[in-house]
Amino acid sequence: MLLAALALIVGLIVLVWSADRFIDGASATALHLGVPSLLIGMLIIGFGTSAPELMVSALSALQGNPSLALGNAYGSNIANIGLVIGLVAVLSPITVHSQIVRKELPILLGITLLSGALLLNGQLDRLDAGLLLLVFFALFAWSIVQGIKGRDDVLIGEIDSSLQAHPMPMGKAIAWLVIGLLLLVASSRLLVWGAVDIATALGVSELVIGLTIVAIGTSLPELAAAIAAVRKNEHDLVLGNIIGSGLFNTLAVVGLAAAISPLSVEPALLQRDWVLMLVLTVALLVFALSRRGRGGRINRVEGGCLLLVYLGYLGWLGMHLAG
Repeated sequence: MLLAALALIVGLIVLVWSADRFIDGASATALHLGVPSLLIGMLIIGFGTSAPELMVSALSALQGNPSLALGNAYGSNIANIGLVIGLVAVLSPITVHSQIVRKELPILLGITLLSGALLLNGQLDRLDAGLLLLVFFALFAWSIVQGIKGRDDVLIGEIDSSLQAHPMPMGKAIAWLVIGLLLLVASSRLLVWGAVDIATALGVSELVIGLTIVAIGTSLPELAAAIAAVRKNEHDLVLGNIIGSGLFNTLAVVGLAAAISPLSVEPALLQRDWVLMLVLTVALLVFALSRRGRGGRINRVEGGCLLLVYLGYLGWLGMHLAG
Protein backbone atom coordinates (compact mmCIF):
# COMPACT_ATOMS: atom_id res chain seq x y z
CA MET A 1 0.00 0.00 0.00
CA LEU A 2 3.01 2.31 0.48
CA LEU A 3 3.60 2.39 -3.27
CA ALA A 4 -0.07 3.15 -3.88
CA ALA A 5 0.00 5.99 -1.33
CA LEU A 6 3.09 7.44 -3.04
CA ALA A 7 1.37 7.14 -6.43
CA LEU A 8 -1.69 8.95 -5.05
CA ILE A 9 0.37 11.81 -3.58
CA VAL A 10 2.59 12.24 -6.65
CA GLY A 11 -0.44 11.93 -8.92
CA LEU A 12 -2.30 14.68 -7.05
CA ILE A 13 0.69 17.04 -7.03
CA VAL A 14 1.39 16.59 -10.74
CA LEU A 15 -2.35 16.75 -11.54
CA VAL A 16 -2.80 20.11 -9.84
CA TRP A 17 0.41 21.54 -11.30
CA SER A 18 -0.34 20.33 -14.84
CA ALA A 19 -3.93 21.62 -14.67
CA ASP A 20 -2.59 25.08 -13.84
CA ARG A 21 -0.11 24.94 -16.74
CA PHE A 22 -2.79 23.65 -19.09
CA ILE A 23 -5.17 26.49 -18.20
CA ASP A 24 -2.43 29.14 -18.56
CA GLY A 25 -1.31 27.74 -21.92
CA ALA A 26 -4.83 27.32 -23.27
CA SER A 27 -5.89 30.82 -22.15
CA ALA A 28 -2.84 32.49 -23.68
CA THR A 29 -3.16 30.50 -26.93
CA ALA A 30 -6.83 31.42 -27.26
CA LEU A 31 -6.03 35.08 -26.57
CA HIS A 32 -3.39 35.07 -29.34
CA LEU A 33 -5.94 33.51 -31.72
CA GLY A 34 -8.40 36.33 -31.01
CA VAL A 35 -10.93 34.34 -29.01
CA PRO A 36 -13.15 36.73 -26.97
CA SER A 37 -12.20 36.99 -23.31
CA LEU A 38 -15.70 35.89 -22.27
CA LEU A 39 -15.27 32.54 -24.03
CA ILE A 40 -11.79 32.13 -22.54
CA GLY A 41 -13.10 32.86 -19.08
CA MET A 42 -16.04 30.50 -19.34
CA LEU A 43 -14.63 27.64 -21.40
CA ILE A 44 -10.98 27.57 -20.37
CA ILE A 45 -10.65 29.24 -16.98
CA GLY A 46 -14.09 28.45 -15.57
CA PHE A 47 -14.38 24.91 -16.88
CA GLY A 48 -10.64 24.27 -17.21
CA THR A 49 -10.23 24.14 -13.44
CA SER A 50 -12.38 20.99 -13.63
CA ALA A 51 -9.94 19.28 -16.02
CA PRO A 52 -8.61 17.09 -13.17
CA GLU A 53 -12.12 15.89 -12.32
CA LEU A 54 -12.82 15.19 -16.00
CA MET A 55 -9.64 13.16 -16.47
CA VAL A 56 -9.96 11.21 -13.22
CA SER A 57 -13.65 10.38 -13.66
CA ALA A 58 -13.25 9.41 -17.34
CA LEU A 59 -10.33 7.09 -16.55
CA SER A 60 -12.21 5.63 -13.58
CA ALA A 61 -15.16 4.82 -15.83
CA LEU A 62 -12.86 3.30 -18.46
CA GLN A 63 -11.25 1.07 -15.84
CA GLY A 64 -14.56 -0.06 -14.31
CA ASN A 65 -14.50 2.06 -11.13
CA PRO A 66 -17.86 3.89 -11.25
CA SER A 67 -17.97 4.81 -7.56
CA LEU A 68 -14.62 6.57 -7.81
CA ALA A 69 -15.83 8.49 -10.87
CA LEU A 70 -19.03 9.68 -9.17
CA GLY A 71 -17.38 10.29 -5.80
CA ASN A 72 -14.78 12.50 -7.46
CA ALA A 73 -17.34 14.58 -9.36
CA TYR A 74 -19.89 15.11 -6.56
CA GLY A 75 -17.21 15.28 -3.87
CA SER A 76 -15.50 18.08 -5.78
CA ASN A 77 -18.76 20.04 -5.93
CA ILE A 78 -19.16 19.66 -2.17
CA ALA A 79 -15.53 20.70 -1.59
CA ASN A 80 -15.84 23.68 -3.94
CA ILE A 81 -18.71 25.18 -1.94
CA GLY A 82 -17.87 24.01 1.57
CA LEU A 83 -14.08 24.25 1.49
CA VAL A 84 -13.24 26.77 -1.25
CA ILE A 85 -16.08 29.29 -0.87
CA GLY A 86 -16.19 28.76 2.90
CA LEU A 87 -12.46 29.32 3.40
CA VAL A 88 -12.23 32.26 0.99
CA ALA A 89 -15.25 33.99 2.60
CA VAL A 90 -13.70 33.56 6.05
CA LEU A 91 -10.47 35.18 4.77
CA SER A 92 -12.28 37.93 2.84
CA PRO A 93 -16.09 38.32 2.51
CA ILE A 94 -17.23 37.76 -1.09
CA THR A 95 -19.36 40.53 -2.60
CA VAL A 96 -21.49 39.58 -5.60
CA HIS A 97 -22.12 42.23 -8.28
CA SER A 98 -22.38 40.19 -11.50
CA GLN A 99 -25.82 39.62 -12.99
CA ILE A 100 -24.39 36.63 -14.89
CA VAL A 101 -23.43 34.99 -11.60
CA ARG A 102 -26.85 35.72 -10.09
CA LYS A 103 -28.60 34.12 -13.06
CA GLU A 104 -26.38 31.02 -13.01
CA LEU A 105 -26.85 30.24 -9.31
CA PRO A 106 -30.52 29.18 -9.66
CA ILE A 107 -29.48 27.15 -12.73
CA LEU A 108 -26.87 25.33 -10.63
CA LEU A 109 -29.62 24.48 -8.14
CA GLY A 110 -31.83 23.18 -10.97
CA ILE A 111 -29.01 21.03 -12.36
CA THR A 112 -28.36 19.64 -8.88
CA LEU A 113 -32.04 18.62 -8.63
CA LEU A 114 -31.85 17.04 -12.09
CA SER A 115 -28.80 15.00 -11.08
CA GLY A 116 -30.66 13.71 -8.02
CA ALA A 117 -33.63 12.64 -10.14
CA LEU A 118 -31.31 10.67 -12.43
CA LEU A 119 -29.68 8.92 -9.45
CA LEU A 120 -33.01 7.63 -8.09
CA ASN A 121 -33.03 4.38 -10.09
CA GLY A 122 -29.55 3.41 -8.87
CA GLN A 123 -27.70 3.82 -12.14
CA LEU A 124 -26.63 6.31 -14.77
CA ASP A 125 -26.92 4.79 -18.23
CA ARG A 126 -25.99 6.20 -21.63
CA LEU A 127 -29.43 7.77 -22.04
CA ASP A 128 -28.87 9.69 -18.79
CA ALA A 129 -25.39 10.60 -20.05
CA GLY A 130 -26.84 11.94 -23.29
CA LEU A 131 -29.33 14.08 -21.37
CA LEU A 132 -26.62 15.51 -19.10
CA LEU A 133 -24.33 16.33 -22.04
CA LEU A 134 -27.21 17.84 -24.04
CA VAL A 135 -28.15 20.09 -21.12
CA PHE A 136 -24.48 21.05 -20.72
CA PHE A 137 -24.08 22.18 -24.34
CA ALA A 138 -27.43 24.00 -24.29
CA LEU A 139 -26.47 25.75 -21.06
CA PHE A 140 -23.07 26.68 -22.44
CA ALA A 141 -24.67 28.25 -25.53
CA TRP A 142 -27.13 30.14 -23.32
CA SER A 143 -24.28 31.42 -21.14
CA ILE A 144 -22.45 32.77 -24.19
CA VAL A 145 -25.57 34.64 -25.32
CA GLN A 146 -26.05 36.06 -21.82
CA GLY A 147 -22.41 37.14 -21.73
CA ILE A 148 -22.66 38.89 -25.10
CA LYS A 149 -25.77 40.74 -23.93
CA GLY A 150 -24.02 41.78 -20.71
CA ARG A 151 -20.70 43.04 -22.06
CA ASP A 152 -20.53 45.62 -19.28
CA ASP A 153 -20.99 42.99 -16.57
CA VAL A 154 -18.50 43.05 -13.70
CA LEU A 155 -17.53 39.42 -14.31
CA ILE A 156 -16.32 40.10 -17.86
CA GLY A 157 -14.17 43.00 -16.62
CA GLU A 158 -12.59 40.71 -14.03
CA ILE A 159 -11.88 38.06 -16.70
CA ASP A 160 -10.15 40.69 -18.87
CA SER A 161 -8.07 41.84 -15.91
CA SER A 162 -7.06 38.27 -15.08
CA LEU A 163 -6.02 37.48 -18.65
CA GLN A 164 -3.99 40.67 -19.08
CA ALA A 165 -2.11 40.01 -15.84
CA HIS A 166 -0.38 36.92 -17.31
CA PRO A 167 0.82 37.65 -20.89
CA MET A 168 2.62 34.76 -22.60
CA PRO A 169 4.31 34.37 -26.04
CA MET A 170 2.48 32.10 -28.50
CA GLY A 171 5.22 29.45 -28.60
CA LYS A 172 5.40 29.17 -24.83
CA ALA A 173 1.61 29.08 -24.59
CA ILE A 174 1.35 26.13 -27.01
CA ALA A 175 4.18 24.31 -25.22
CA TRP A 176 2.45 24.60 -21.84
CA LEU A 177 -0.87 23.60 -23.41
CA VAL A 178 0.59 20.35 -24.79
CA ILE A 179 2.77 19.56 -21.74
CA GLY A 180 -0.09 20.30 -19.35
CA LEU A 181 -2.49 18.04 -21.25
CA LEU A 182 -0.04 15.13 -21.42
CA LEU A 183 0.77 15.39 -17.71
CA LEU A 184 -2.93 15.64 -16.87
CA VAL A 185 -3.55 12.28 -18.50
CA ALA A 186 -0.46 10.60 -16.99
CA SER A 187 -1.04 11.91 -13.45
CA SER A 188 -4.73 10.98 -13.60
CA ARG A 189 -3.84 7.38 -14.43
CA LEU A 190 -1.38 7.32 -11.54
CA LEU A 191 -3.91 8.83 -9.13
CA VAL A 192 -6.71 6.43 -10.09
CA TRP A 193 -4.44 3.41 -9.67
CA GLY A 194 -3.27 4.61 -6.25
CA ALA A 195 -6.79 5.46 -5.06
CA VAL A 196 -8.25 2.09 -6.09
CA ASP A 197 -5.35 0.19 -4.52
CA ILE A 198 -5.68 2.10 -1.24
CA ALA A 199 -9.44 1.54 -1.12
CA THR A 200 -8.89 -2.19 -1.63
CA ALA A 201 -6.15 -2.37 1.01
CA LEU A 202 -8.18 -0.43 3.62
CA GLY A 203 -11.39 -2.26 2.86
CA VAL A 204 -13.36 0.95 2.25
CA SER A 205 -15.44 1.82 -0.76
CA GLU A 206 -13.98 3.65 -3.74
CA LEU A 207 -16.83 6.13 -3.25
CA VAL A 208 -15.42 7.29 0.10
CA ILE A 209 -11.89 7.59 -1.36
CA GLY A 210 -13.31 9.59 -4.27
CA LEU A 211 -15.31 11.88 -1.97
CA THR A 212 -12.36 12.63 0.31
CA ILE A 213 -8.76 12.33 -0.86
CA VAL A 214 -9.39 12.47 -4.61
CA ALA A 215 -12.11 15.16 -4.46
CA ILE A 216 -10.04 17.49 -2.28
CA GLY A 217 -7.00 16.97 -4.50
CA THR A 218 -8.85 17.71 -7.72
CA SER A 219 -10.46 20.79 -6.11
CA LEU A 220 -7.09 22.38 -5.38
CA PRO A 221 -7.03 24.27 -8.74
CA GLU A 222 -10.34 25.92 -7.79
CA LEU A 223 -8.96 26.81 -4.36
CA ALA A 224 -5.76 28.29 -5.82
CA ALA A 225 -7.73 30.25 -8.43
CA ALA A 226 -10.17 31.53 -5.79
CA ILE A 227 -7.46 32.74 -3.42
CA ALA A 228 -5.60 34.46 -6.28
CA ALA A 229 -8.79 36.16 -7.48
CA VAL A 230 -9.92 37.37 -4.08
CA ARG A 231 -6.48 38.90 -3.46
CA LYS A 232 -7.13 41.03 -6.56
CA ASN A 233 -10.64 41.87 -5.30
CA GLU A 234 -12.18 39.87 -8.19
CA HIS A 235 -15.00 38.46 -6.07
CA ASP A 236 -17.38 37.69 -8.92
CA LEU A 237 -14.67 35.68 -10.67
CA VAL A 238 -14.31 33.55 -7.52
CA LEU A 239 -18.00 32.67 -7.46
CA GLY A 240 -18.23 32.43 -11.24
CA ASN A 241 -15.45 29.84 -11.36
CA ILE A 242 -17.07 27.74 -8.62
CA ILE A 243 -20.48 27.84 -10.32
CA GLY A 244 -18.88 26.99 -13.67
CA SER A 245 -16.98 24.13 -12.09
CA GLY A 246 -20.13 22.82 -10.39
CA LEU A 247 -22.07 22.86 -13.66
CA PHE A 248 -19.19 21.22 -15.51
CA ASN A 249 -18.74 18.48 -12.90
CA THR A 250 -22.44 17.64 -12.65
CA LEU A 251 -23.16 17.70 -16.37
CA ALA A 252 -19.99 17.15 -18.43
CA VAL A 253 -17.82 15.11 -16.04
CA VAL A 254 -20.58 12.75 -14.91
CA GLY A 255 -22.11 12.73 -18.39
CA LEU A 256 -18.85 11.76 -20.08
CA ALA A 257 -18.08 9.08 -17.49
CA ALA A 258 -21.56 7.54 -17.90
CA ALA A 259 -21.26 7.73 -21.70
CA ILE A 260 -17.98 5.79 -21.54
CA SER A 261 -19.48 3.13 -19.26
CA PRO A 262 -22.89 3.08 -17.50
CA LEU A 263 -22.37 3.81 -13.80
CA SER A 264 -23.94 1.98 -10.87
CA VAL A 265 -24.90 4.30 -8.00
CA GLU A 266 -24.34 3.37 -4.35
CA PRO A 267 -27.38 4.31 -2.19
CA ALA A 268 -25.14 6.42 0.09
CA LEU A 269 -24.29 8.72 -2.80
CA LEU A 270 -27.92 9.81 -3.13
CA GLN A 271 -28.94 9.63 0.53
CA ARG A 272 -25.88 11.34 2.02
CA ASP A 273 -23.62 13.05 -0.52
CA TRP A 274 -26.18 14.36 -3.01
CA VAL A 275 -28.33 15.67 -0.14
CA LEU A 276 -25.36 17.59 1.26
CA MET A 277 -24.51 18.94 -2.19
CA LEU A 278 -28.11 20.17 -2.50
CA VAL A 279 -28.06 21.78 0.96
CA LEU A 280 -24.77 23.57 0.25
CA THR A 281 -26.04 24.77 -3.14
CA VAL A 282 -29.22 26.19 -1.57
CA ALA A 283 -27.10 27.88 1.13
CA LEU A 284 -24.83 29.40 -1.49
CA LEU A 285 -27.84 30.68 -3.41
CA VAL A 286 -29.38 32.27 -0.31
CA PHE A 287 -26.08 33.82 0.82
CA ALA A 288 -25.08 35.20 -2.60
CA LEU A 289 -28.35 36.74 -3.78
CA SER A 290 -29.51 40.20 -2.72
CA ARG A 291 -31.74 40.31 0.34
CA ARG A 292 -33.00 42.76 2.93
CA GLY A 293 -32.14 45.68 0.68
CA ARG A 294 -28.44 44.85 0.39
CA GLY A 295 -26.38 43.37 -2.43
CA GLY A 296 -25.36 39.75 -2.49
CA ARG A 297 -22.54 39.08 -0.05
CA ILE A 298 -21.11 35.96 1.57
CA ASN A 299 -19.77 37.20 4.91
CA ARG A 300 -17.33 35.56 7.32
CA VAL A 301 -20.05 34.00 9.47
CA GLU A 302 -21.73 32.43 6.45
CA GLY A 303 -18.38 31.30 5.09
CA GLY A 304 -17.56 29.82 8.49
CA CYS A 305 -20.84 27.88 8.47
CA LEU A 306 -20.04 26.42 5.03
CA LEU A 307 -16.56 25.46 6.20
CA LEU A 308 -17.77 23.88 9.44
CA VAL A 309 -20.39 21.81 7.60
CA TYR A 310 -17.70 20.58 5.23
CA LEU A 311 -15.29 19.71 8.03
CA GLY A 312 -18.09 17.82 9.83
CA TYR A 313 -18.81 15.92 6.61
CA LEU A 314 -15.12 15.03 6.27
CA GLY A 315 -15.11 13.81 9.86
CA TRP A 316 -18.10 11.57 9.16
CA LEU A 317 -16.44 10.11 6.06
CA GLY A 318 -13.16 9.82 7.99
CA MET A 319 -14.82 7.36 10.35
CA HIS A 320 -15.47 5.13 7.35
CA LEU A 321 -11.83 5.45 6.31
CA ALA A 322 -10.65 4.61 9.81
CA GLY A 323 -13.02 1.68 10.03
